Amino acid sequence: MNQFNYIRPSKQQAAIDAVAKDGNAKFIAGGTNLVDLMKRGVMAPQKLVDINRLPLTKIERQGNALRIGALALNSTVADDRQVRERQPLLVQAINAGASAQLRNMATTGGNMLQRTRCPYFYDTAMPCNKREPGTGCGALEGINRMHAIFGFSDKCIAVHPSDMSVALVALDATVLVSGPKGDRRIPFTDLHRLPGDAPEKDTTLEPGELITAVDVPDGPFTKHVSYYKVRERASYAFALVSAAAALDLDGTTIKSARLAFGSVAHKPWRLTAAEQMLVGKPATEETFRQAAAVAMQGAKAFKHNEYKLKLAPNTLIQALKTAAAA
Repeated sequence: MNQFNYIRPSKQQAAIDAVAKDGNAKFIAGGTNLVDLMKRGVMAPQKLVDINRLPLTKIERQGNALRIGALALNSTVADDRQVRERQPLLVQAINAGASAQLRNMATTGGNMLQRTRCPYFYDTAMPCNKREPGTGCGALEGINRMHAIFGFSDKCIAVHPSDMSVALVALDATVLVSGPKGDRRIPFTDLHRLPGDAPEKDTTLEPGELITAVDVPDGPFTKHVSYYKVRERASYAFALVSAAAALDLDGTTIKSARLAFGSVAHKPWRLTAAEQMLVGKPATEETFRQAAAVAMQGAKAFKHNEYKLKLAPNTLIQALKTAAAA
């Protein structure tokens, strides 16, 4: 690991200024992803700005939404009474991620910003446009069984690894950020970006911008929800495919739905067309199969991940069946 400077400001603006003025500085909170990347030589920031002294840990009501501070630990969020009562889908997604030890360190903001687990990104001996722009994408012709089937480009086919983010994109969350130009709100669907010609850019955050909180709006999705994650072993593994499903039912008729895939694209993949198709339909397996077919429109596989073309719709169907039966 390279040498680096370390500072721990107690004021938010001081932290923002420290990163905004130094292109080689990074915020650090729990460090569950960044420290790994530094150890492997994938990232080498010259300055770490520890934000753990900032007052960003609260979970509280703000109007018609739950506001979760960026420094609220994953385990704290999942155990919070208000979150469990109002946003059970988010609780399920958080508890599906990583290990209990990691959830006790990982923060809400850091979870959103974790980088891909593509093995070519982590292996500094291999070409990777995300790690080193212009070097190529080793996964395109390599072992790509974990990779994208939606939204990829010829520059990158990596997937976003967060479970929590899949629930947040389905629940119409909004991210609050603060930066050198002031504060702004970003719809969660716009926080992460597709690779395009610049896969090294994971998000739409500007230099120096700090995530301060996420607002999750109230909704009718307090009962019929399911986060279904398929992985190679029962715990402590990233998803091959995951699906978030939330239904608002009137008897057996679907009044509204929120759906998203995880581990199929460079960003959490919202399924708006499938959501719209479900409205007014009966909550039956046949309906869910139709929705899954809509959800898979535009999917394309590579040599080693063709199984995702079957696994993804089946995962969504199972999530919908579980949600309907809840």
